[in-house]
This record gives sequence, structure tokens and C-alpha cells, in this order.
Amino acid sequence: MLFDGISHQVPDIDPAETDEWLDSFDAVVDTHGRTRARYLLMKLLQRARSLQVDFPATVSTPYVNTIPATDEPWFPGDEHVERRIRAFIRWNAAVMVTRANARTEGIGGHLSTYASSASLYEVGFNHFFRGKASGAAGDQVYIQGHASPGIYARAYVEGRLSEEQLDNFRHEVGGNGLPSYPHPRLLPDFWEFPTVSMGLGAIGAIYQAHINRYLHLRELVDTSESRVWCFVGDGEMDEPESIGALGVAGREHLDNLVFVVNCNLQRLDGPVRGNGKIIQELEAVFRGAGWNVIKVIWGSRWDELLARDVDGVLLDRMNTTVDGEFQKYATESGAYIRDHFFGPDPRLRRLVEHLSDDELRTLPRGGHDYHKLYAAYKLATEQRGAPTVILAKTIKGWTLGPEIEARNATHQIKKMSRAQLLALRDRLYLAEEIPDSLLEPDLPPYYRPPDGSEEHQYLMARRQILNGPVPSRVVRPSPPRVPDPKVFADLLAGSGGQAVSTTMAFARLLRNLVRDPAVGPAIAPIVADEARTFGLEAIIAEKKIYAPEGQRYTPVDADLPLRYAESTKGQVLQEGITEAGAMSSFIALATSYSTWGRPMVPVYLFYSMFGFQRVGDLAWALGDMRGRGILAGCTAGRTTLQGEGLQHDDGQSPLLASTNPAARVYDPAFAYELAIVVDEALSRIIGPDPEDRFFYITLYNETYPMPALPEGTEGDAVKAGVLRGLYRFRAADESHQRRATIVFSGPMWQAAEEARSLLAEHWGVGCDTWSATSWSALRHEAIAVERANRLHPHAERREPFVTAELGSADWPVVAVTDYMRAVPDQIARWIPRPFVSLGTDGFGRSDARPALRHYFEVDAGHVVVAVLSALCEQGKAGPDEVADAIGRFGIDPDVVEPFRT
Repeated sequence: MLFDGISHQVPDIDPAETDEWLDSFDAVVDTHGRTRARYLLMKLLQRARSLQVDFPATVSTPYVNTIPATDEPWFPGDEHVERRIRAFIRWNAAVMVTRANARTEGIGGHLSTYASSASLYEVGFNHFFRGKASGAAGDQVYIQGHASPGIYARAYVEGRLSEEQLDNFRHEVGGNGLPSYPHPRLLPDFWEFPTVSMGLGAIGAIYQAHINRYLHLRELVDTSESRVWCFVGDGEMDEPESIGALGVAGREHLDNLVFVVNCNLQRLDGPVRGNGKIIQELEAVFRGAGWNVIKVIWGSRWDELLARDVDGVLLDRMNTTVDGEFQKYATESGAYIRDHFFGPDPRLRRLVEHLSDDELRTLPRGGHDYHKLYAAYKLATEQRGAPTVILAKTIKGWTLGPEIEARNATHQIKKMSRAQLLALRDRLYLAEEIPDSLLEPDLPPYYRPPDGSEEHQYLMARRQILNGPVPSRVVRPSPPRVPDPKVFADLLAGSGGQAVSTTMAFARLLRNLVRDPAVGPAIAPIVADEARTFGLEAIIAEKKIYAPEGQRYTPVDADLPLRYAESTKGQVLQEGITEAGAMSSFIALATSYSTWGRPMVPVYLFYSMFGFQRVGDLAWALGDMRGRGILAGCTAGRTTLQGEGLQHDDGQSPLLASTNPAARVYDPAFAYELAIVVDEALSRIIGPDPEDRFFYITLYNETYPMPALPEGTEGDAVKAGVLRGLYRFRAADESHQRRATIVFSGPMWQAAEEARSLLAEHWGVGCDTWSATSWSALRHEAIAVERANRLHPHAERREPFVTAELGSADWPVVAVTDYMRAVPDQIARWIPRPFVSLGTDGFGRSDARPALRHYFEVDAGHVVVAVLSALCEQGKAGPDEVADAIGRFGIDPDVVEPFRT
């Protein structure tokens, strides 16, 4: 390993003194050994810190608890009562999963994760996690998804959930059920943060703390009394999302954030680091990212052994034993531990000769020691200037018995036999509460302490002191906010002869919005990078980029009007080149209406190709969390973004977005369409009747003159059509006997309009053109109508909107978009006319727009050919006309299809 070579680069002002220090150190090593030398070095570093002599922190420390036993604070709770409460919760969690799998074999659920982490949670619930009662915001607690059975079990003991609800764990469809994992979409008064799939909880928690600080510094919400807690597993820390944003928390000094890593040393299949030490590895990762690290490895009964380890042999054994061996010891007898852990060195064996084999077997890990955990949590909440992680060593499946504890298959064990339940009951000292007669094999009973009992009173009192139950999701009413209509006037009026892109139009609209007194403070523009590409220079200069430490340098463009400006009160979130981080900030702001009672309007602008395709998992979590906001997919379209090529050219984002049930997807062609959609989005986000949905809007960088919204009743009809997904843009010339319909979206209106003119001029075909602003909205409405007709056979038949608009004629319909054909094909079966779709299926290419559109067969020439070919199929055009068009536009009929190359 390479270390900083500064000692060879700075002049030594007293070489003789340096030699004396080095000689003394050599003498210590020679006389007392490396262990003593290491100890002295640690003491010197400790003294250096106390004297404020800066020195880079070591990446890892010895494999012992961070907090010495002598520094542990007094434990203020009733340990006996809290142990009893933990026993009730442990029991109910195991019973709930067992009963669910008895009801439906293989329904799933997890016994072992909560069993390993019960103490980690209970210390928090009884002493640290603050709730939302009395109008308080409380803490944000990200609970490890697989531990949900224990959280449900606690809520049952508190009286918040019923026995019926527990019996409906993983049986939701009939109502009054409990979802498998934390899902606010499914249990909106209970869960706040979805944490499965794994990794999303960690990055979500970091950016939640980041946004809490942003809201506070902007003086929108006082977040100073709230803390973000994130519970993750050690195996989960392999996820890039789990570790990728640790540096954000470190460099922003997010002391409002605490991670608790449940280090039970096991993944779903086996050891996390069988040949290594995951706690040491994570300590180095977190320290390197600027975090405080608190290790809780050994329980209190190890303190006496370490105090007598004068030779350092126990410490050396702890440091050199790999995790695979520790997992093995958790499954073995005390005699095995004596022989294999303590036995090789007689000095080690003498340390434990006073302990029986059973006492050796039950030497606890720190993550199951309530006193150790309380000390760690207390110290974590007292830290200032940096986030803190607690690395707590546990045993997976703890208390569930030798057939489950620390076994490689423990994650897959979904129910317990009567014998296993008896053993668990006895280990939890619940024989009086749950006699043998109640232990049926398939339906073991739940247990809730009676109201007024010592345990119930203690449990409720602790939560009352901490401001109510956790988790709890609360949505408090807030007054609606409406922007001044003048905000949209520029876009509705069109651009005259000036060529602009929808991206430029959106940037102007966004600038108008941030200036609006009613909604401006709530607008939170977000970019991962390339704000200039998206036209945000003016907003950055005016509203500034958020920087928690302000701008401590003079930017190179300081003398320019559109300068790069940062501020602690900055409104723009420039999150760096991390789509996952920017999306996580978006999520935190999109849910601020429930987290903080302060609705915000996050607007995240990104390369559309790097949106849903890259962070689709986070977008799914956004929908789960009932987030509200606007996602703007910039530089959209497979052929519109010219020159960039395969990795940048987006031909599928509207389709990917449409798979998210919470997304409203729009593909506007014109500035006025964009204004109508954004106005609707604001109404649904901060209006009088907000919806728990978000908008995805595609934006393009191709410039063309923008038409104005028609006036009067025609304009009203266009507005309605824009929001429903379809309206007629231009009527056909009825003087032509042969007719066709061309439907477009986005910039492909130009190909549609050019083809319309060519068909009329050269082939005598009259075409009407339609703008499809939302293919998915048309599909969803059609599906709903189809379903209603199917399930109400005696009711009057309804007609889908798209059918009513396009279905009355017999001439063909040609749909053209800058996306793969599956986008317009969403509406095909509801159009009772010949339907042809043109799209950009295949990998993108680097070239100019005309070449790309010809290659992907979506230019005006191909639209003309598609119309004539469809008319030919109907017998209304001849093959020679089709062939003439193919030749006129230089189309090679034998070229390989774009989607096959």
C-alpha cells in the first residue's frame, strides 16, 4: 500500500531529534513487541488530536469496540422491561411469518433479518427515534426492508395494527393486509421510505439529509431538530447505490445523518466476506469518505477478557480471525470455541479457563448488547461536523435456535416447527404468557401485553416522550398555490418567426416560474450536470446553485452577466455527474409535502437517455413513495439529438416511463403544448386537489418556429386534447378524394407536415395531421373503457377517446415518432382503420438529423411511402405510385432494417 510521501519532501529541521524518536521506537519494538508499539502510536495520535495537531485519520482501527467500557454512559431505561418488550416483538415477528406461510405455502417473509437486528431497532424506538405527533416533523427512519416483520410486530404490540392485519401479512388483495416490505403506496399511513430493492435506502437517506439541509438553509423549513437514520445490512453495502454517495455526506458535513449497518456477516446465500472482515472494510470506506465510525463488535462480557489481555494475544486473535470463522463459531459448541479460537495459544486459553463451555458459547456480539448500542447511538447523536456510521456485529437469526442461527440457508427459512417455536418461546422467557397448550403447529398465537401492564405502560410512555409512533407517514393539508397566468404567456403566444427548441421554451418557462411570487420559492430546479446544455444559465446567475459552504472562490466568469454563482441559499441543485444522486434529491423534494408538510415542485432536467433507463429502480421507488414533481427528459429523440450516437440517442424513454403506474408521460411538439402540460402538472402537485403522481415530459434541442395556441373555443379544445393526449393539428383538404391521417408527436410534426404537402401536391392525397401529446394517456383511457365495457355487460357501451377521435373514417392512419414503434403502437388496437407505425427502433448513430431520419425511415419521404403503401393495400393506390415515391426519395428497399444492425 502506498502512503503519502510528504515526509520525504519537507525539510527536516532537526535530524538529530528525528533520529532519537526513531531509535526510541525501534527499542520499543525490540523490547516489548509490535503490540506495544502499536498501542503507543495510537496514544500519540490521540494526543495529537487533543492538541489539534492535524493528521490524516487511519483507515481502520483494531477489531474492538470504538467506545471503551469505561466511557460508556449511564443507561437511562429499564433494562428488564425493555428486554421483555423485545421478547414480545421477536415472538410476534416470527409467528406472523410462520402463520403467513402456513396459510399459503411459499408466500415468503423473512425471519432472520429482524432477529439479528431487534436490539438495533429497539434502542432507537425506546430512546432516539422522534415521531410526528403534535405537529412535529420527527426523524426520518429508513428501515431495512427485510426487517419489516419486526416493525409490524412492534406496531401490533403498540396497538396500531390488529391481529387480522398481521394474519394478512403478504395477503393484501382482499384488504386490510400488510405489504411484504416498506411500501408507502400500499400502506400510506404507516411506511415513509421504500428500502427494497437493496441499496436504495442508503442513497435515499443520504440525499434526504442533503435536502433537509437545503430546505433549512433556504429558510423554507426548520429541519434542525430532525435526524435521518438509515438501517442497512453489511451485504447490502456491496450495492453501488449504498456506497456511491457516502462522499456527499462527508464533504457536506451532514451531521444530521446516522447509518446503522447490521453486520451479521451474511448475505442471502452465505458469508459477506468469508475470507476477510467486512467491518474493517466498511470502516475504511466510511472513514475515507469523511464519516465518524463507531464499531460495536463485542458485548459487555468481553470487556473483562480484554482488560486482562496484557500480552495483546486476544486482540491479535480478534484482528486476524476472518468472518467465515466467526460465522462458524456462532454455530458451534463452547468446547469447539475453546479449542479453535482460544486454544492455539496457551495465554489465550488461560484467559477463559474460568468460563464454562456454555458461557463461552453465549459470549455476546456487540449488536445484541443493549448497553453498548445505547452508548453508540448516544455518541452518534452528539457528533457535529460529520455524519456517523455504527457498525454493529450481530448473528443472523439470533434467538431463533441452532437450526436457524448463522446458517447459510437462514434467509430462506420462512416458518418454524412447533419444536422450534417452543425453543424460541423458552429462550425469550415467555412460557407463562404462551403455554404449551396454545402452540398449535400452524397457528401459534400472537402476544400483546394487556393495557395497563408494566410493559404496555412503559412502551407507550417512551413513544409519548419521543413524540409518537414510528414509522408514521403524515400528510398535513397545505394551501394551494397557483402561478400568475402571465408565467405561461410567452409560450402560448408562440415564437413568431424565431426558431426555438422545446428545451429553450422550457428553460424560459422555468425562469418565469422561479420568479413568480406564489410558486417561485417552491420550485427546485435539479440537474446532474450540463445545466448550460438545458438553457439554465440565467437561472443559475439569478437564483444561484445551492452550496452548503457558499462560494469561497471567484469563478472564472465572475465578470459576465450569466456567471456561475453559488450560495448557501441557492435554489438550483447541481448534483454533479450522478443521475442516481440527482434522482434521489428529486425524490426527497417530491415527498416533502408529507415529510415536512411543505409541498415543493422539484424539476429534474436530464439527458433523457440517462433517465428511466439508468435510474428506473429509483423512479419505481418515487412512485412507491407517492412523489410529486416534474421529470424533464432533455435532448430526447433517437434522431433529434444529432451527432452523439448510440449511447446518447433516446428512442425509448416514453415507453419506459409509461411502465411506471405513477407517471403521466407527455411528448409535446410545441411550446404551447408544453405550457399546457406544465400548468396541469403544477395544479396536480401544489393545486387544490394534488395527486400522488409525477410528470415525465420529453424536451428536444431541435429549433423551429413555434406556433401560437389558437384563440377562443378552438384553443380550449386544443387544451383539452393536449391533456387527454390527442388533438387535430391541421384538417385535410377535402377536395382530394383519397385521404389519410398522419399522427405525430414531438419534432416529427415536421415530417408529418412535409409529407402532407407532398402527398397533396404529387399524389392527390389529402391528409389531416394530429398531435399525439401522450400515447400512454390514450392507452390508459382506452384500457379503462375496455375494462368497464367488459365488466358491465348491461351498461351502455362506451367508446375510447382515441377511437372517437380517429375511428370514424376508413382511410389509413400513419403514426410517426422519434421513438421505437412500440410507442405509437400503444393505441393501434383501438383504431379500427389500417394502422402503420414508423419509429426509430435500433441503436442510435452519430450523424446529422436528415441522414439519421432517412436511415431510421421516419423522414417525410418514408411517411409518404407509408401512406401510399397503406392506400395500396386498400386498393386505393397502385404499386407504381408506391414505387415512384420510393425512387423519388432515394429509398433503398433492400437495405438491412435499422433495428437489425
